[in-house]
Amino acid sequence: MQRCALCGFEFDPAAASCAHACPLATNCNLTRCPSCGYEFPQEPRAVGWLRRLFGRRRPPAPPDGALVALPDLVEGASAELVCLHGTNPRRHNALAVYGVAPGCRLVLQQKRPAYVIRVGETELALDEAIAREFIVRQV
Repeated sequence: MQRCALCGFEFDPAAASCAHACPLATNCNLTRCPSCGYEFPQEPRAVGWLRRLFGRRRPPAPPDGALVALPDLVEGASAELVCLHGTNPRRHNALAVYGVAPGCRLVLQQKRPAYVIRVGETELALDEAIAREFIVRQV
């Protein structure tokens, strides 16, 4: 399975070669996303092999019940907010408006380019400095 760099759609690259009338169609190495039509070059085998060999390894997940900062969780992990370790009461009040208060359940959706958390039906993007203030217990 391959993911489109533009729209994020997952598809089978073997069934999604470019469909335009290119004179180089037999030697074309472009893959066309069936969802948005974006064409991008296929990754050479050597690059994929090197990426798997030297790629970033995920750190082990913290044990259940351990208190950690939000950035220490893996993407997709559920946690309970224990406290906000900051001294800015205006920020705490602003986050409370969105349901972010001690005792709430949250899910870390992504870490890059910004930390995105889901609290109930609300998704919030956070700067790393703010995310470090969240002390959570993984559930």
